[in-house]
Amino acid sequence: MYLGIDLGTSGLRALMTDAAGKPVASAEAQYDVQTPHPGWSEQDPGDWITALDRAMGQLRSTPGYGDIRGIAVAGHMHGAVLLDGSDQVLRPCILWNDTRSVAEAAELDATAKVRDLSGNIVFPGFTAPKLLWVQRHEPEIFANTAKVLLPAAYLNLHLTGRHVADLSDSAGTSWLDVGARDWSEPLLRAGRMRRDQMPDLVEGCEPGGILRPELAARWGFGKDVTVAGGAGDNAAAACGTGVMAPGQGFVSLGTSGVVLTARDGFCPDPETAVHTFCHAIPDRWYQMGVMLSATDCMNWLGRITGQSPADLTAGLGEELQPPGPVTFMPYLSGERTPHNSASLRGGFQGLSIATTAEDLARAVMEGVCYGLRDCLEALRKTGAEIDSCLVIGGGSKSAYWVKLLATILNLPLQLPKDGEFGAALGAARLARLAVTGDDPAEVLTAPESAMTVAPDPLLRDGYEAGYAAFRRRAAELT
Repeated sequence: MYLGIDLGTSGLRALMTDAAGKPVASAEAQYDVQTPHPGWSEQDPGDWITALDRAMGQLRSTPGYGDIRGIAVAGHMHGAVLLDGSDQVLRPCILWNDTRSVAEAAELDATAKVRDLSGNIVFPGFTAPKLLWVQRHEPEIFANTAKVLLPAAYLNLHLTGRHVADLSDSAGTSWLDVGARDWSEPLLRAGRMRRDQMPDLVEGCEPGGILRPELAARWGFGKDVTVAGGAGDNAAAACGTGVMAPGQGFVSLGTSGVVLTARDGFCPDPETAVHTFCHAIPDRWYQMGVMLSATDCMNWLGRITGQSPADLTAGLGEELQPPGPVTFMPYLSGERTPHNSASLRGGFQGLSIATTAEDLARAVMEGVCYGLRDCLEALRKTGAEIDSCLVIGGGSKSAYWVKLLATILNLPLQLPKDGEFGAALGAARLARLAVTGDDPAEVLTAPESAMTVAPDPLLRDGYEAGYAAFRRRAAELT
């Protein structure tokens, strides 16, 4: 048995799989995000430990639970957990969607060689600018910081007693030489950090330590349970969906939006605002375009109209319609790819006295798909091509939205059959690899497809024109 832990922004999910990789049980536990000031986003790492214990308690009655041989953690990236010399947490974790360090990110991004070595623009959500902010605004805490861990690495510390992190997660710090797959002395100096403040690095599919005996006893496990390096959440999702080779990719139509593809070499192009990170297996990388608000835009519309997203879109049916009269710019929380702007904001254009809530919902869906098309075009500028693409995330349950997305991307999209294929499964697969040393190509496979949704040839030109208009409007805003 193997255990994959998905440490999400709003909750933790634990998934058990059998020796062949088949899911057998899962459990979830929720926690809150604190926003003490506008633009701030923080969490108490102790809440993650409590959630993990609750999840393990739920799984304990599962047959085979005591036979777990390997564990791996997939975590939300970029967060900063600051520890003193006794591994005590010094302040709440600053999360990936915290935008307080805009000035520090711009300063680092303008520093010579930072983009070349890290392979990326320094975004405000990345880890390095957060530490510069702490140095300037909380100098006593900065002076007492002995280690900085990402959220998944903090759980690794809890599980093993070791400061250990995987390369896919560490690639999002702006301290890692992503091509060389090691901490970079020049990047650390630029960020006012030292190598001894960093965790040890391992590949995501390699052993990172052994489960602490006291936890093994408390949870009812045997001895010598291996804890793998794990992964950042998107790399783990790529492992769960089998996106390992060039040409393979997935689109995540979730709270945020992601277009991700695997690469067999280091091919950065920071000017595109594409993220170029290490994959969770050796000698592989992945690239992704990220939009900060995807289905969250529909959730927002639901809140202000007092209707559920399902009610808002019920009248659309499943037959794709031509582009609507209202345009929506989906920048409710700023944007990463391709605009790299924390201050960019969304809006509607083309409203009239006749506009209905359904018109707004249709415009939101179209705007999100246009934003994902921006991500795809940015990936193509790096030389990436996606031949095979899965669509995952909560929005993929809407047949209309998937048809719309396929048409706007002009790509056939494969809908996986119901089941496990996300970050928790990817983490469980990494745990298996760390224990068995199996060939990743035989373990990190794609899920069975339920159907393929093709672009609508009759509406493709209309949506191509709609995308061109969207790009012009975005250029005006930026």
